Amino acid sequence: MILASHGIIASQIASFDADAAAFFNRVTTAGGSLSTTEKQAVNQLVLDLKANSIWTPMKAIYPMVGASAAACKQNLKSSSFTGTFTSGWTFASTGVTGNGSSTYMDTTLIPSVSIASLDSTHLSYYANTNVGIQKFQIGVRGGVVSSDLFIGARWDSTQNFNAVNNDTNPVFNSETNNVNGFLAVSRINSTTFKYYKGGSVAQTNTKSSSSLPNTYPIWIGALNLSGSILFPDTSQCAFASIGDGLTDTQASNFYTAVQAFQTTLGRQV
Repeated sequence: MILASHGIIASQIASFDADAAAFFNRVTTAGGSLSTTEKQAVNQLVLDLKANSIWTPMKAIYPMVGASAAACKQNLKSSSFTGTFTSGWTFASTGVTGNGSSTYMDTTLIPSVSIASLDSTHLSYYANTNVGIQKFQIGVRGGVVSSDLFIGARWDSTQNFNAVNNDTNPVFNSETNNVNGFLAVSRINSTTFKYYKGGSVAQTNTKSSSSLPNTYPIWIGALNLSGSILFPDTSQCAFASIGDGLTDTQASNFYTAVQAFQTTLGRQV
């Protein structure tokens, strides 16, 4: 039997992964909607993450599907950390785009509260368009103990600026003038963290961990500077995640899963 309102075969609904189905219910309850293709893509993403031991390390996954704030603010991993978008965002089937002046999404996830280990943390961000110069894609800085956790993939035309639970002394590295696709930072030890582009290690940064940022939550689309917005981006975000640290193999497999997800939706770069 075909469910006319959604165009989905009843047997297909029963075959959805339980976590994917729970996410679909949260979207619907919030007033959002997803297409059949979006549901199939999300379901396969969940299966791929679980098959590659990437699901468990995740605290928050934002697939940015549904072309509405109600849908895009939902966390795929659980009912926790539902986001809140400021006004000024543009929502489309290809992702969400900030205005570069006042926009961010508050994940409500405070690293020191929700991430178990100082030396096991990651962030990811999938940009469909070139990230802005001197803009932050995701992160937080500050708290009672000052510490940084962010991706600033294009600080200027030749450098990036990234951090994972280290002090506020900058870690600048060489960068090209065009940055998009799957970006991630991950720390799995106390002495270094890595920056990934397209699933491959782009840089290994020798920077010791100092503390997990506390007091303030991670924002998407801008840096949360002790509760104030700093350098909001204008890139289109098609995915973001927060969680425990990822190994090189996990980061590579994560990229493969996310890229397949984006390809199914026709919005890959």
